[in-house]
Amino acid sequence: MFHRKPIEERIAERVAKLPPLKEGKHFEHGPAKFVFVTLLAAVAAMHLIGLAIVMHFA
Repeated sequence: MFHRKPIEERIAERVAKLPPLKEGKHFEHGPAKFVFVTLLAAVAAMHLIGLAIVMHFA
């Protein structure tokens, strides 16, 4: 449409311009990283709160 390249070609060109990824410094999906870190923090907080409650009543 309007003499533009298809979206697949434009995405492929943009990805080709990116520098190579550094080993160990890359998390493929930003929102997945956010969800992972949030869940990890929530589980850690729940364990600490549970431990505090158990220590208080022990």
